[in-house]
Amino acid sequence: MWHVILLGLLGGLLAGNALPHFVRGITRRPYPCAFGNGPVPNLLAGWSGFVLAGLCLWWADLPRHPLAAFVSISVGVLLIGLFHAGPGAFGRPEPDGQDPRHAPTRA
Repeated sequence: MWHVILLGLLGGLLAGNALPHFVRGITRRPYPCAFGNGPVPNLLAGWSGFVLAGLCLWWADLPRHPLAAFVSISVGVLLIGLFHAGPGAFGRPEPDGQDPRHAPTRA
């Protein structure tokens, strides 16, 4: 059962991290990425993250322990989501210089 939990958690982390990179890549918007902030590096990072997440979840043998798999995947996605919503990668602001937490309010 431990391999289901560990691979499920890793798969959830990878899939949750791949989503913003993939979305920013296909919408042609910059986003912090280890391979460059442009759309193509983000698209490739997102795509490879989804592929790696799929492999982890396939190797996890999810039907064997469905509840443990569901919980571990959910926790992985939640943890990476909290990371992206909080400090983000290296605590860097958005590449366009606009930090959405400090956006001007509309009257």
